[in-house]
Formats: sequence, C-alpha cells, structure tokens
Amino acid sequence: MKTFTRNFRGVAFFGGLTVNTIFWFIPLFFLAVLKLLLPVPALRRLITLALMWCGENWISFNTLLMRYGAKVDIESHGLENLKSDGWYLVIANHQTWVDILVLQAVFNRRVPFLKFFIKQQLIWFPVLGVAWWALDMPFMKRYSPSYLVKNPHMKGRDLQTTRRACEKFRDTPTSILNFIEGTRFSEKKRDNRKSPYQNLLQPRAGGFAVAVSSMGELFTSIVDVTLVYPDVATRFWDMCCGAEVRVIIDIRERKLEQWLVQGDYEGDREFRKKMHTWLGQIWAEKDAIIAKTRKEYGR
Repeated sequence: MKTFTRNFRGVAFFGGLTVNTIFWFIPLFFLAVLKLLLPVPALRRLITLALMWCGENWISFNTLLMRYGAKVDIESHGLENLKSDGWYLVIANHQTWVDILVLQAVFNRRVPFLKFFIKQQLIWFPVLGVAWWALDMPFMKRYSPSYLVKNPHMKGRDLQTTRRACEKFRDTPTSILNFIEGTRFSEKKRDNRKSPYQNLLQPRAGGFAVAVSSMGELFTSIVDVTLVYPDVATRFWDMCCGAEVRVIIDIRERKLEQWLVQGDYEGDREFRKKMHTWLGQIWAEKDAIIAKTRKEYGR
C-alpha cells in the first residue's frame, strides 16, 4: 500500500506537469509558426516577447506544483543584483534532472527567460521538443571522436551549429544556461573520467566558448551557479513521488573579461589552454563550495 500511494502521488504530480505543458504548448506552437512565416523583423520581435511570456507562465505554474505538490526546499544566495533586462551567460554544475526545474524556478522573471543547450536529437521528444524549438532553445549537435576520425571534414561543424543557434538571441535580452560538465555528475563518471574534483566532473569548454565568441559583447556578465544537494541529489521521479528535496544554490556574478570574448577557441591552442585553466579554477572553487555547504547543511 505504501508503494502504491507513493507511485500514485508520482503519477498525479507528473500528470500535473504534463497538463501544464500541453496547455502552454498550444499557444507556443502557433506563435512559433506565425513567427516563422512572418518576414517583418518588428513583428517577429513582438512574437518573441509573447513566446517568452508564455514560457514564463509555464515555469510559474510548474513552480507552484513544486511548492505545493512536492517537497522541494530551495535556498538561494546571490540573486540581488541580477536584472530582468540584462544579458547573462549562466554556467552551472549538473547533478540531476531536477536541476532544470529548480533553476527555472529560481531565475524565472529575475533574469531574461532562461534558455539552455539541448542535444539536437531531443527536438523529436514528444511535445517538449517542439516547445523547446518554439522558445528558441539552442540545439547542439555533437560528434563522437570515432565519428570525426572517419569524417575529418566534419570537425568543428558542431560548434558552427551552436554559433548559428546563438546568433538569434542578439535582438532580445537573453539568459543562456550551459551545464559545462556536459552530463549529470556521478561518482562512477568522476572516476572513469579521472576528474580532479571530488564533487564535479571536469568542465568542457566548447559550448561555453561558442556562446562567448558569438554574443560576448552583449552579455552583462557571467552568472556562476553552484547547485548543492546537502543530503542526496534526488532523482526526478523520486521528487514526483514526494521524496524530500533540499537544494542550496550559490550564485556569483563574474565579469566577462575581454580576453574571453576576443579569443579564438577553435584556432588558437594557447587560448584554449588559458580558457581551460580559467574554468578549472572556477570548478575548484565550486568543488570547495559544495564540500563546505554539505558540511554546514548536511544531516
């Protein structure tokens, strides 16, 4: 009976998220098609604002569901100086699929609508894929090292795709979220990749470098986010079923230095090395923040 009750709660909560998604999917889809068909830039910008309004309301209802239908306790520090009309490049560590809902809840209407890099294959995900497309989420196409060995002419093509995706954000204030580790953290992945950090995977700079080179002069700053689950990084389904989720979010605004904007990540080996070193220092700080926060807030 306990298992049945737990799963029933999970189905009900997930059903609420699904109904809310479908409700906002309808205007998102029609507005996106209208934007695609209209050639007038001024009208396209107005439609973009309408799309962002729909997206913000979608997130607001999801946040209400999390607040009253789940046991999610979010504590954030560092939001005070962020503005809804700024341009931000948000970088964060990645622990669980819950991260996305939590970050959307924290940043909604405090910064421009939060967009994040998505694997190109996910555009075919039912309903959500089209919703992400309508909201101008940047889709990334990555090629494996083995594929590039067989097809060397495709080297750099994934970065070109990401650069084109970022170009569309020049007309409207935007926040772009990049999970720089590229995947969710686990101890197994950490050990397999020989990460030098205790609580993080090594950062991958490719998508970050493209966003900076494409839009660097527009960004107000870099927003460095550290997500910490003091007890355990709860899985999405467990959250739906009522598992308690405690998350502490440390937010630090960093100046976007000119050398980051002006460098050539693809063609300059010394610049790549410098960027990797710079990201490595930030990740070392994040690793220390996670360890300290778990010590302070852990049970």
